[in-house]
Amino acid sequence: MPLERFIPFRKRDIATLCENLLANEIVNFRYFSTLLANRIHYQYHEQLEALKDSYSHFDPNKDTRELQSSNERVRKLNQKAFAKGFANLLNAANFEKVTDDDLEAALNEESLFKVRLAVSFDDFEDVVFYRRGESIKTETVRTFFGLRKKQVSFTNYDKVAVYITFKDETYFKDKGQIPVTFKPGSTIVKLFQNVPKADLEMLFPNSEVKMRPLDKLIISASAAIGGTVVLVTKLGASLLLMASFLAFWLGFKNEEVELTKQSLITFGIGMGVFGSFIFKEWTKFKNRKIRFMKALSDNLYFKNLDNNAGVFHTLIDAAEEENCKEALLAYTFLLKCSEVSVEGGAAFCEVRTEREIAAGGMVLTTLDSAIETYFLEELNCALDFDVSDAIDKLLTMELVERNGDVYVARTLHDAVKILDDYWDNIYQPV
Repeated sequence: MPLERFIPFRKRDIATLCENLLANEIVNFRYFSTLLANRIHYQYHEQLEALKDSYSHFDPNKDTRELQSSNERVRKLNQKAFAKGFANLLNAANFEKVTDDDLEAALNEESLFKVRLAVSFDDFEDVVFYRRGESIKTETVRTFFGLRKKQVSFTNYDKVAVYITFKDETYFKDKGQIPVTFKPGSTIVKLFQNVPKADLEMLFPNSEVKMRPLDKLIISASAAIGGTVVLVTKLGASLLLMASFLAFWLGFKNEEVELTKQSLITFGIGMGVFGSFIFKEWTKFKNRKIRFMKALSDNLYFKNLDNNAGVFHTLIDAAEEENCKEALLAYTFLLKCSEVSVEGGAAFCEVRTEREIAAGGMVLTTLDSAIETYFLEELNCALDFDVSDAIDKLLTMELVERNGDVYVARTLHDAVKILDDYWDNIYQPV
C-alpha cells in the first residue's frame, strides 16, 4: 500500500512538536507560527472566494438571486474553471485521485454490506473521485442467514470527495427518462468518510439497488416450493376436474364431466388462495429490496460529511491545515539542522553531506528523508512528506534561501520580521 502525503496530526500538535524541537526559541517560534498560519489562511480565503464565484453559476442549493442571468456559454466556462480550481484544492489538501482501475475493481468486488448496485455511467459527463487516508480494516459480518460470523479485511478510505456533472436535458429526453433525484446538466460535489473501497459505487447519485443472484435463488426456491404445496393441497382436485372438463370439451375425452356449483366454489376458493400466495411472494420480494435500500441509505447517512458548496468550504480548511503543517515542519527541520553540530541527532545530521553541513542546510532529498525518518522513529507514523510543495511555499514567502541545491532557513528573527512586513504592506494605495 503506497504511503500517504496526508499528515495525520492536527496543526496545533505539529506546531507544538516544532516548538519542542526548538526549545530555546519557543516564544519567537510561536509568533512565527501564528503569522505563518494567518498568511496561508489569507491566501486560501482568496481561493475560497474564487471557487464560490465560479460555483454560483450552477449551484443547485443557492438561495441568492442574480443581477444578470448567465447564459450557457458563461455557465460552461465557470464550470470548467471550478473543476480546475477544485482539483487544485484537493491536491493541496493531500487527496489522491481514485483511478479508473480502482473504480472498476469496486464495481466488481462484492459489497461489504451485501448490497448489489447498478450504475449507469452514460448519464455522466464528468466523474472524478478523490480519496485521502487509506487503511486496512477488519469487520465482523454474518453469513449463512446470520448463523455464522466471519472476520473480513478490506481497504478503507478515510475521506472520499466526489465531483459529478450530469449530461444535459436533451440526453435524458432522448433516453425517455425523467430524472427525479437530480437535475440534468447540474454538478454535484459531495464528501464522505469511512468508505470501503469495494463500496465506492454506492456514492453515485444514480445507483440502483439490484437483487444479488443468491437473493433471487432464495426467493425463487421459496416461491417454487410454496407454490407447489398450494397447488397440490388447495387446487389439486379442482385442477384435475377442470382438466377433465377441458379434455371433454375439446373432444379428447368421451366421458361427460359435470361441473357442479360446489366444484366451482372450491375452484374459486383455491384460485383465491393461490392469488394471495403470489401476492405474498411478490411483497416478500419488494420488502427484501426495501431492506437493501434502507441499508444503503442508513450507510450513506452516517458517511456523508458535506454537500455541494459546503464541500469546498470544508476542503479549504483541510488544505490550509496541510499547507501549514508542511511549511512548519520544513522550516523547523531546516532551522534545526543549521544549529546542530555534526555529532547531532540522526534525523538531522547523519544523513547530511559535508557540503550541506557547511552551508547550514539540506537538499530536498535529505530534508524529505529527515522528516519522514523522524515521524517513523519518534511517532510511529509512515508518510510520504510533500517536500517540494513545502519548500515552494517557504521560497515564495522568502523564509528560506537557496544556495545551489541546498536550502537554508532564515533565522527566526528574520522570518518573523518578513511575515510581519507582509501584513504591514498587504494593502498599498494605488
